[in-house]
Amino acid sequence: MSAKAKQSNKSADKNANDRNDVASKENYAEKANPQWKLISHEQINTLLDLTVEQVQFQFEEILGLKNYQTCLKEASLLDYFVSGFWWTREMNYTCQQISFIMALLQLLLDNISEKQMPFVDNLNEFAKMISGTRQSPSPEVDSLFDAEQAMSITDYLKCSLFQNYQLYEFLFSQPREELLLGKKRTIEVISSADFVAPLEEGMNTDDYLHYMTPVEQQEEGQRTSQEEDGEVPGETALEQEKENKATGLEGYNVQDVKDVLGDLTKEMLGTLQVGFHDESESFKAVVV
Repeated sequence: MSAKAKQSNKSADKNANDRNDVASKENYAEKANPQWKLISHEQINTLLDLTVEQVQFQFEEILGLKNYQTCLKEASLLDYFVSGFWWTREMNYTCQQISFIMALLQLLLDNISEKQMPFVDNLNEFAKMISGTRQSPSPEVDSLFDAEQAMSITDYLKCSLFQNYQLYEFLFSQPREELLLGKKRTIEVISSADFVAPLEEGMNTDDYLHYMTPVEQQEEGQRTSQEEDGEVPGETALEQEKENKATGLEGYNVQDVKDVLGDLTKEMLGTLQVGFHDESESFKAVVV
């Protein structure tokens, strides 16, 4: 074999070894740091610029949760993933880190819903996954998370999932009946021609306006009517005053008149009582 052929074979073997090394590193990275397959890094970048309400709407589409408003299971899943994503956003993680955490959330939840994995086994699974992120496939590549970040992820999952583990087990193991709550009502439309007209429609217009018009407007209307009839407001009072002068009652009010009449009545009754007494005595004398 010539020297050129040997050199060509060595180059081919080297390229093949390099490709194998790259593939093995990629496979190792994929196993050690799995990514969430439901969304890409580009979609994650888009979600990072949205509000929490908009993120929730996007996750409804991504997870296919159409009945979360009436289904407790779907509502819990939506809250689980939206809360996890929003927490990673507040921690300022990279797209690769966020995708790994979302994949971790998915894995732990699948272990409960599909495998009915006990708490201890699922906790060990989490420990393996989070410890794998601290290892690097080569000295040139940094680990996915540092020690502080790994501790933060542990604290978050302890509060969000592991402390409520039995609730999630119950959610995925106990079937729930679908209760449709509603009430059927029938409204019958009746023709108004079959009934007596309402009072405000059946009353005389003048009577209706009389009761609905304020007192001040009624008095003003009366004064206007008197003026139209040629009567001057206050003329009746002047006539009454003239009549009082003619009868000698000028300067007396109603109470004064009542007092005078009361005194006269008492005086007359007293005189009648004295006369009656005198007559009674005379009658007794005649009889004796």
